[in-house]
Amino acid sequence: MRVHELAKELGVTSKELLAALKEMGVDGLTASSSVPEQAVPRLRASGGKPVPEARLREVVEEAVPKPKPKPRAEVAPAPAPTPAPAPKAEPAPAAIAVEPAPAPAEPAPAPPVGALPVLKLVRGATPQDVADQTGRTVAEVVKILFGLGEMATATQSLSDEALALLGAELGYEVEIVGIEEVEEEEERVDESRLVPRPPVVTIMGHVDHGKTKLLDAIRKTDVVSREFGGITQHIGAYQVHLDGREITFIDTPGHEAFTAMRARGAQVTDIAVLVVAADDGVKPQTIEALDHARAAGVPIVVAVNKIDKPEADPMRVRQQMVELGVVPSEWGGTVEFVDVSAKEGTNLETLLETILLVAELEELKGDPTGRARGTVLEAKLDRGRGPVATVIVQKGSLEVGDALVAGTAWAKVRAMLDENGQPVKVAGLSKPVQVLGWSAVPNAGDEFREVSDEREARHIAQEREAKLRAAELVTTRPPTLAELMAQAREAEVPELNIILKADVQGSIGALVDAFAKLPQDEVRVNVLRAAPGAITESDIKLAMASRAIVVGFNVRPDAAARELAEREGVDVRLYRVIYDAIDDIRAALSGMLKPEERETELGRAEVRALFRVPRVGTVAGCYVLQGKIVRGAQARVVRDGVVVYDGRIASLRRFKEDVREVAEGYECGIGIENFNDVKEGDVIEAYEVREVAREL
Repeated sequence: MRVHELAKELGVTSKELLAALKEMGVDGLTASSSVPEQAVPRLRASGGKPVPEARLREVVEEAVPKPKPKPRAEVAPAPAPTPAPAPKAEPAPAAIAVEPAPAPAEPAPAPPVGALPVLKLVRGATPQDVADQTGRTVAEVVKILFGLGEMATATQSLSDEALALLGAELGYEVEIVGIEEVEEEEERVDESRLVPRPPVVTIMGHVDHGKTKLLDAIRKTDVVSREFGGITQHIGAYQVHLDGREITFIDTPGHEAFTAMRARGAQVTDIAVLVVAADDGVKPQTIEALDHARAAGVPIVVAVNKIDKPEADPMRVRQQMVELGVVPSEWGGTVEFVDVSAKEGTNLETLLETILLVAELEELKGDPTGRARGTVLEAKLDRGRGPVATVIVQKGSLEVGDALVAGTAWAKVRAMLDENGQPVKVAGLSKPVQVLGWSAVPNAGDEFREVSDEREARHIAQEREAKLRAAELVTTRPPTLAELMAQAREAEVPELNIILKADVQGSIGALVDAFAKLPQDEVRVNVLRAAPGAITESDIKLAMASRAIVVGFNVRPDAAARELAEREGVDVRLYRVIYDAIDDIRAALSGMLKPEERETELGRAEVRALFRVPRVGTVAGCYVLQGKIVRGAQARVVRDGVVVYDGRIASLRRFKEDVREVAEGYECGIGIENFNDVKEGDVIEAYEVREVAREL
């Protein structure tokens, strides 16, 4: 940076800044000279005033080339005898020893040498954002970008690569983060305000191992009857009580297509209860659930269910779990195992006591004061109530009338309901509630936080939406030639366009994830729209315009949409079990695959004589060596092991009669379409190509 540029930034004259630099020990500069890097942060901090400590730091840094001259310069005025330099040599170290006082300023020049400070930026950040966070002027940032070959205005969104280059030039390591991380720093935890809170427990395990039935038995309710096919399709959060203490349960679906939902449940949980059927043992989804729990870093309690069955073998379950590295506490390990029966209600209280014991060891605490924070577990669009989100409070307390923001959605809490549909006025720590009053359906897994009022919530949500749009603009930059070539190749791949509507946000994420896992090399799934709520007329119109099919999961089309779909012939598929939806889409993709061509050899004939027929050409007199020769079949002419022509058998005769086919061991005359260069000794191979349907 030039002297005159820094002077303009600090609001002083170049002459004053040169005088300050001279006092700091930097002499011989002009207004167009570059300011030493180590002096810039000090001058900025002092507003252009001289900083004596900088001279002292430079003396320390340059101690190797000239340690002696400095003491001599100080000794010269006082004509002291020879011993004087020794005492005078000590003030220099003493002065250097004073350096710890300004040591806190040391990190400023350190970044260019060692680890760079981290600069957190949201994707699509502008030069204005970078300038605000680094203390530079916008003009300076734009100038640096110009030097890097990037032409950008102050409000233009920058790509991730441009931000990384700009950060490195400014002496920072750029980290692209989410909007929420940029908005505010982590709050300090006041240990004095922490109080014990109920544990949040996630029920995990293989499908049909009795997870929901176990929770039913604990809650004395019947959730399974409301789930089609007895399969849990959504995340539900419930609270139970034991001896005056509360436990919050999160019931996660067991089907592998809900992997993302199960992982989301593990993110907010304190304890994972892994349900394993005593008669079935460890299954693939059991291992998958165990991996999620380990990744979340939470303690595990294994509930061995269905011990009431005659074929139950709890010991075999323990042996299988040991192979996975989960050792029971009774065998000297650290994981608690409880044998239970959801059907008979056996040992349910023991399971709850074990969960509370593990929670005590974990010393789970939270701050019940201040503004509420938590996680959105599930969200949906209700016809009568609008957007509804199931949230769990992780800090503070949530009350009716509070203003919330989650992602790009905001809310003024109109009402709160518990798992039984009863109104709740205040939701404390680890309390799951349904929140009404959202501006839009928030995404499942989003963090929500309380803000001061509705106006601020709306403002934050709008800012986030603007930043997301800016990030989308960056990702839609003009493609390179290599990308255009790749797109041209992909354009040849047929697509199955889908408009997906479901009852809740979590089901949408699970279905999209399941569709994405289908093979996409030769035929591709393209989800044009995925939103919660009923199938509307606009969905049908979009399907008409894009030649898409409409997939509805636990939703129905309204009257206008149904009539329009029937009139225009739009295919609307409705499902209540995710297995059926995935299987049907797989079958549809299989039907779009190009059929496989398989060649079948029909027969071989040897050319033994040639006949010239006027207006017909050359006819080969042949003897059928193998199989049969069929008129109209594909044929290859092979000469000395080399294929010289590939065409079609135009005529086939025995004696003077046209025949359809000639069997092995008979003679015939063969005419090859558009080919007369047949030689004696050639072999004619007849074959056919059949198309065989393929499956994914």
